[in-house]
Amino acid sequence: MGKFTVEEVNLMCVFEGQDRKGMIADIKNVIPHIQDSEMLELAGQVLGKLENMSDEEFAEIELEAAE
Repeated sequence: MGKFTVEEVNLMCVFEGQDRKGMIADIKNVIPHIQDSEMLELAGQVLGKLENMSDEEFAEIELEAAE
């Protein structure tokens, strides 16, 4: 599993406080409302990584937004 980029972690921080499956579901729910092509691509990248990791791996991620 590849590491998350700063941009990917920042997107994940929007959904912080959830488990991996909850975050996947919420990102899938907002995708139809994303109009920016770069943000849509970013959401797809995050989904792919989240879906290919275990709950244990997800628990080890430090979700801290970059400023």
